[in-house]
Order: sequence, then C-alpha cells, then structure tokens
Amino acid sequence: MTNLNDEKVMSENNIPLSASELGFLWAQYINDTLDICVMNYFKNTCRDKDILPLIKNSLNIAQRDIKVISEIFYKENHPIPVGFTDKDVNVDAPRLYSDTFILIYIQRLEVIAMVSVSMAIGLSARSDVSRFFRDLLVSVSELHDKARKVMLSKGVYVRTPQIPMLKNVDFVKKQSFLFDFLGQHKRPLSAIEITHLFNNIQTNALGKTMMMAFAQVCKNEDVKQFFIRGKEIAKKHMEKFSSILINEDIPAPMSWDAHVTDNIVAPFSDKLMMFQTTYMNAVGIGNYGMAAGTCQRMDLSTTFSRLAAEIALFAEDGANILIKYGWLEEPPKSVDRQVLANQPKL
Repeated sequence: MTNLNDEKVMSENNIPLSASELGFLWAQYINDTLDICVMNYFKNTCRDKDILPLIKNSLNIAQRDIKVISEIFYKENHPIPVGFTDKDVNVDAPRLYSDTFILIYIQRLEVIAMVSVSMAIGLSARSDVSRFFRDLLVSVSELHDKARKVMLSKGVYVRTPQIPMLKNVDFVKKQSFLFDFLGQHKRPLSAIEITHLFNNIQTNALGKTMMMAFAQVCKNEDVKQFFIRGKEIAKKHMEKFSSILINEDIPAPMSWDAHVTDNIVAPFSDKLMMFQTTYMNAVGIGNYGMAAGTCQRMDLSTTFSRLAAEIALFAEDGANILIKYGWLEEPPKSVDRQVLANQPKL
C-alpha cells in the first residue's frame, strides 16, 4: 500500500520540469558526456596507481548521471542531447598531459562542479531533480576530497597563502578602506581578496595549460589561433593577479605548463576542445563576477570587471567558431512568440 508521502513525491515528479531544472539537467548531461571522453583517455594514459582510481571514480559518476538524466528526459518526452561520443576521443593517442596534471585537472574540475551543482540544488523544486543534484554534490565533494589527499601526499597541492591572525576585532573607520581617492598607499589585501586572486590565478593556469596543449594538437587553423589567443589572455590575467599579490609580499601560485608533453596527435576532437574552452570561459566570467562583487577594494573590483569583459569577447568569438562548424548544440529554450504570431493560420 502506498503511503501519503510516496503519493506526494509521485505527484511532485509529475509536475513538468521548470526552466532551471531542464537547463541544469541538460548542461550536466553535456558535461558528463565530455567527462567520459576525457576520463577514458586519461585512464588509457595515466601510469600512477594512486591517480587511476580517481579517474575511474569520475567515470562512474558521469555514467551514473547520464543514466539518471536520460530516464528523466525519457519520462518528459524530451530529446536526449547528443553531447560528445566516441567520435570525439582517441583513447590510443600518446600522452598529452603528465599524471600530475591529470590529478590537478580532476581536483580543479570538482571545485568548479561543486559550485554549479550547489546552484542547481537551490533552484530545483521537483523531488527527483533535487535528489539527483544532492547526490551528485556528495559524489563530487567526495571525489574532490580524495584528489586533495592524493595531491597532499605527493606534495603538489598548492595552499592559499597564510596571513597573520587577528589580535582583536576592529571596524572600518575610513572610506579609503574601499577606495584610495587621494592616490595614497592602498590598504593591505583582505583574506577574501587574497582568496579570489589566488583562485583565479589557478583557474587561469588550468585554462592556459589546456589551451597550450589544444593548440599543438588541433586540426583547424582558426581553432588553433583561437587557442593561442586564449593562452595569451590567460597568461596576461595570471600576471596581473600575481603582480597584485607579489607587490604585497604575498606568494603567487605557479603555472602548470611543464606538464604538457610534445605530443601532436590529437586525443580529442576540435569540437570537444572548443567546447571545453568555452566552458572554462563561462567559469572564468562567473569567478570574476563573484570576485568583483565581494572584493571591497574598488581597484580590485574594477580590475575583475574589466577582465571579465575581455573574456566575454573571447567567448563570443569561440561561440562563432562553434556555430561555423556546426558544433554548437542548442540548449532548451522558450517559445519564440513573434515567430508563432507570424505563421500562416488555418
């Protein structure tokens, strides 16, 4: 006999998906198909017995996600996205990245995933969708924790800088805390500002290394030039953020360029590499927006806003390349009422 709680859950799951639920599920499906391609290649090239279980764990999460999302879409009569397939990966390609970079990649991608999945949880009303993303958050946070421990054991985990502990609580007394109107000495960076600068250096380091590798293996000339341009943008942003830290005698993290091999055989399709780059662009814009909104020194807020605009222009050019080659899969969208209004009527 079905109890009232079961009936209530069944009733909730019969409500059509909201725009946010549909959008998050669709995006998660696309990202999981990409993750399967990348992790299958990593599984075939990784030699470190401590990192291989992390790769397999990531694969299991993505495969489980695809099964759950496909079931939800099937019940909703929603088409299953194409995403990425075996055609987008060459698992037999030589090593493009070191095992250390694979480990860093997994750890950083789980950090990104925890942010996006948390937002999905907050905007999902249906019980089955909410439960899916809550389970996913547990999975990605556990994988991140495993990757963190492996990085610590191998001495490759880069900690954020330490600063002195407060001796007492104090309150801001001057407006110069926010902005140096008279061009005087700027106040020291706050812990939150250091965190944003440090995190964005690391995210740009990941993107720079990925695009450097992509540029040396991609097939299309305009795609190659796009990756080279992206690498230079990431390098410039890293240098800007690092200089702010170094000028205040705070150490900045280094890049990971040395972890790319001299392989020129593409393990991934140009479509996959372009999509991953545009995804990292979106992550960067989101990170910069959060930093601009939470950094209380206005020169930092202005810097993050200005650099976000540069990434947005770069991302637009990337979208145009995806459209040019027919690689950009349309996300779910609302009805174009103007088109409906202009259609011939019976």
